[in-house]
Amino acid sequence: MAIHIVKQGDSLWSISQTYQVSIPTIINTNQLNMNFIIPGLALYIPDNRLPIRSVIISNGDTLSKLARKYYTTVNLILLANPGIHPNKLMIGQKITIPSPIKPSMTTLGFFVPYSTEAFLPQFNQMANNLTYLAVVSYSLTNEGYVYQLLNDTQILATSKNLNVIPLLMIRNFLNEEFSSELIGQVLENPFYRQNLINSLLNFINEKGYGGVSIDFEFIPPARRNDFNLFLNELKNALGQYILHVNVHAKTEDIPTNRIIGAYDYEAIGEAADMVAVMTIDYGYPTGPPNPVSPIGWMEEVIKYSTSLIEPQKLQIALPLYGYDWRISDNKTRAFSLLGAQNLAITSGSIIRYDQQAATPWYTYWNGTEEHIVWFDDIRSFSEKYKLIDQYNLLGTTYWQLSLAFPQNWAYMDSQFTIL
Repeated sequence: MAIHIVKQGDSLWSISQTYQVSIPTIINTNQLNMNFIIPGLALYIPDNRLPIRSVIISNGDTLSKLARKYYTTVNLILLANPGIHPNKLMIGQKITIPSPIKPSMTTLGFFVPYSTEAFLPQFNQMANNLTYLAVVSYSLTNEGYVYQLLNDTQILATSKNLNVIPLLMIRNFLNEEFSSELIGQVLENPFYRQNLINSLLNFINEKGYGGVSIDFEFIPPARRNDFNLFLNELKNALGQYILHVNVHAKTEDIPTNRIIGAYDYEAIGEAADMVAVMTIDYGYPTGPPNPVSPIGWMEEVIKYSTSLIEPQKLQIALPLYGYDWRISDNKTRAFSLLGAQNLAITSGSIIRYDQQAATPWYTYWNGTEEHIVWFDDIRSFSEKYKLIDQYNLLGTTYWQLSLAFPQNWAYMDSQFTIL
């Protein structure tokens, strides 16, 4: 694969000649708006290059050993890492390795079934890159009874037909927002917890789900042990069904914090089959403009998480969206990553790239109002995917699948084996 960053003076014709790939292929793969390109735009160029592995050097590693492990050559490794000294590898050093052995991972995409019919063509194209589909359709009463918010019949049937394992996703949603009081009331009461477990099992069996994805947010910190108890009780009841748990990202344990305090990573990792840390919304709506998922922060979260959770149970989260802040007051709106790309093109912006965050950004004017957009592109995703390989993680989740990012699915086709 190749990722081309558009420079001043580039044209689709010159790029097609450089990579010997047709202009229609470049346009279609990247779904370019009006066939127009701007400086800083990251284009995914399909080709026959070897997939890239990413390795953190550990004690005893040599280039020859790594070449044998990844079925490649020392020369290819040296070409991929300019300036590397073959006899002076340092523990903790990161290198890239061209290899015919693709990295493997388990993926999960979230889908909120508002417009299922419109989503199905996209789903058909990306299904081979998904292990699980978490259908965001369920909440609970203050006595723990599960109820359905959105019709999941069509997406559930399609998911099964496409061999993507559907998970019932439940959230503590009340009046279109997460309710701390609701989930706290249910978790502290053993009878309500049992109601929740029983009704989850009833829906799973009735609908034919492959398990459950838990997304309980703003759990009162005082309910931390009750949440652990609930997860253990739920997993015992689920048996062979999957228990997937989503948790807010953190780099240290602060048990009294209203957002992250209730998440006991070690206990959750022991109870669950999979744990997804929400490495998203570092930059958040109405907050100060920032990258949505800066890579340095993501890595710190991973280091902390893997000290408590088995890496092969752990997923990171990748956002299929970016944020546009009005600079005067931080009023924020969200775009799909394709939408953020196209806004840059139509506004004639120059896309910048924050190397430290591994995240693109740009500014534009709407009349007299200046805006800044932080988003992700295939260049930044390719860097963040390396974290999965470096730390031997289970894989990633995507919020959420109806948000278009066509380059990602084309990239995954050539770069990964999806389990």
